[in-house]
Amino acid sequence: MFRTALRNVLAHKARLLMTVLAVMLGVAFVSGTLVFTDTLSQAFRNQSAKSYDDVDVAVEMYPNPEEARKTPGLSQQVVDEVAKLDGVASVSPRVDGFAGVPDKNGKLIGLGWANKGANFTPGKDGKDRAYAFTSGAGPVRDTQIALDKDTADKGGYEVGDTVRVATNGPVKEYTLSGVFTTEDGAVNAGGSLVVFDTSVAQKLYLKPGWFQSLTVTAAPGADDAKLLDEVLKVVPKAATAQTGAALADQQAKDIEAGMGALNQVLLGFAGIALFVGIFLISNTFTMLVAQRTKELALMRAVGASRKQITRSVLAEAGLVGLVASAVGYVLGIGLAVGLRSAMSAFDLKVPAGDLVLGATPALAAFGVGVLITMLAAWLPGRRAAKIPPVAAMGSVHATASTKSLVLRNSFGAALTALGAVLIVLGAGQGGDEGRMFIAGGAFLTLIGVIVLIPMLSRPVIALIRPLFVGAFGVSGKLAGLNAVRNPRRTGATASALAIGLTLVTGLSVLGATVGSALDKATTDQIKADYMVTMASGTGLSQEALTALEKAPGVTAVSPQQAGALDIGGTYTSASGVTPGAVEKVLKLTVVNGSMASLGEGKIAVAEKTAEKRGLKVGATVPVEYLDKQKAKLTVGAIYEDSEFVSPVLLDKKILDAHEEQPYVPQIFVKTDGGASAANEQALSKAMGDNPAITVMDHKDIRDTFGGPINMLLNIMYGLLGMALIIAVLGVVNTLAMSVFERQQEIGMLRAIGLDRRRVKRMVRLEAVVISVFGAVVGIGLGSFLGWAVGETIKSSLPGYSLVLPWDRIGLFLVLAALVGVLASLWPARSAAKLNMLSAIKAE
Repeated sequence: MFRTALRNVLAHKARLLMTVLAVMLGVAFVSGTLVFTDTLSQAFRNQSAKSYDDVDVAVEMYPNPEEARKTPGLSQQVVDEVAKLDGVASVSPRVDGFAGVPDKNGKLIGLGWANKGANFTPGKDGKDRAYAFTSGAGPVRDTQIALDKDTADKGGYEVGDTVRVATNGPVKEYTLSGVFTTEDGAVNAGGSLVVFDTSVAQKLYLKPGWFQSLTVTAAPGADDAKLLDEVLKVVPKAATAQTGAALADQQAKDIEAGMGALNQVLLGFAGIALFVGIFLISNTFTMLVAQRTKELALMRAVGASRKQITRSVLAEAGLVGLVASAVGYVLGIGLAVGLRSAMSAFDLKVPAGDLVLGATPALAAFGVGVLITMLAAWLPGRRAAKIPPVAAMGSVHATASTKSLVLRNSFGAALTALGAVLIVLGAGQGGDEGRMFIAGGAFLTLIGVIVLIPMLSRPVIALIRPLFVGAFGVSGKLAGLNAVRNPRRTGATASALAIGLTLVTGLSVLGATVGSALDKATTDQIKADYMVTMASGTGLSQEALTALEKAPGVTAVSPQQAGALDIGGTYTSASGVTPGAVEKVLKLTVVNGSMASLGEGKIAVAEKTAEKRGLKVGATVPVEYLDKQKAKLTVGAIYEDSEFVSPVLLDKKILDAHEEQPYVPQIFVKTDGGASAANEQALSKAMGDNPAITVMDHKDIRDTFGGPINMLLNIMYGLLGMALIIAVLGVVNTLAMSVFERQQEIGMLRAIGLDRRRVKRMVRLEAVVISVFGAVVGIGLGSFLGWAVGETIKSSLPGYSLVLPWDRIGLFLVLAALVGVLASLWPARSAAKLNMLSAIKAE
């Protein structure tokens, strides 16, 4: 039986090629993901270990605002005391924060959030071990800086050049003293690193004489654990200290966790592709069994048992899976290399390191590939074994009994109904718990629809058949009839497309709905022409606010300063704004009272917060600020909740009096004449053409909020595209099987006058009917899931309303039809080339 299986595999290479392709793609994704994440993890672990080579003990101190008033960090005295401890070879104190450098066109180099500034701490030899200089030297004057090599190359800077540097304060110019390489995480993340003289860095990021962290290098023979104990006795209690080895281990665990999340996402898409591939594999082996009906019947007649027939089919599947897994594993290695190169192309710097080819990816590739193939082939093998020898000699397929169809449809209907109920319950529940219900319901509904899809094919295709008859005549009518001739096979093929389009449509509906809500929020709630932010995500300075207020053409400016107030024992977020200007830059709908009361020292409270706290206009509220000072404030207005401001509004000057370093994430600006290139340039010039400050108009604001969603959708579309490719192979298989089974029929049609052109058209239209049927099912189910998931997030998204992206849905239908046309090219050509006399004689 094994020799027979091997012979059959070699005899049907062309048909099995599509199965090999389907399994190969899924296996490539699985093995490529595992190799890629293993390689990335190992590279980051090696980099992490390297960055801690000279670190035996590390101390950090980032006190909370209350502690910072007493001790802002590690003092120079603490650094000196640590340096005097026995076993200490050297101490490197550090202070860091945001710093950005523009290129020659004035645009910020790096990713903003990963742009960093730090201090240069030379030892007795004048060198700082954190930086390896390739040219020049470290900064030793207030007017000097050093840059990492990547940033210097991108900006075209050389030693001696003047470089503009943006921090949270005004832009300043420095002389470039040196260029270095480093293992700093900011640079490796695609950012930049500006190194200042220590005194300059302290003034910029903390206070003169203070540091945020320090690293200790032990003398030869010193014990790290004992040294750690001695260091802990010297540093403040609020500081944390660890050995370099412990830090490296912790960072390695963090890297593993991060790679694990990426692994799960990519493997999830690989699972979808393999799941879709099951339908193709099952159809392929059903076709092969059909072609060998007489052969199998003869084997049964000469003594082969049902188990032997089933094992023969499974052996064929195992051989196919083995070949596909081997090729897929090799392709997966190529995919891992490609992903690594793609990260570098997007300025995501990947540490150098060898490709890691562990046992797990190889075992997973072969295990998954072989098991999936044999699982998909089990049912065709079982059906082949069940056909009695005499019946098999005269019939290609055993007719499904009424009882089996009733059981199948009843089971599918029950699963679909249960899944739909769970989805509706999840939509009503909302939140994370609701999404769990929806996930379970989606799985059950998808399985139920797959079981029911053969039954659905007849009524759905019957609805669209008149369109094809009217447009294409006899060819269209025959295509519609052929599409429902074998509902199970049509359903299995359409299922592959339905699964992919369910996910794509669900994501599209959700993305369009969330994007519309964000767009509406931007349009409806922001009256300002511009929103000004820091590219780093840090707060804007008072100098920036003052500069904007004085800029030409500006009619109103208000910050959205983040703060907090303790009201009745519970801290509530508050926004410091400019009275009289905030109403001009933001749409704040007043329910009661007046926003003018903010200028009188009163507060405005959001409607939901007021209801929850039982507050009304005129009520006196006892509050406590972050500096623990207490006061009584009067409610002057109640307004509708807005996502652009906190639940409590008050004059910025009141918050300033209680905050040493106010945090202003956004400033809203209204200009004379509205948004224009001239006004934008005037605002940038007023702030010293600071490359770290971003001036956004309404379009930029919409892109900022909606950009991540669109990027996520594009990534999802790309990953799900692989599932659709497998679905195309499934359509090719189904049509090839249909042509094979209908050779005699096609020959008769040719004999009575159906020419080759119309035969091709008939096969193509059959493919289009099947593809569009699968698309309709997928789009319907995907829209339902998109609505359900949207219901779970609408409470946190003001202005939410369901949006069906009809343009994309129309595009999906067109693409589905195109898939059918492309998939039919080979089968249609084969059908048209059949010799009519030979076909009529075929059994």
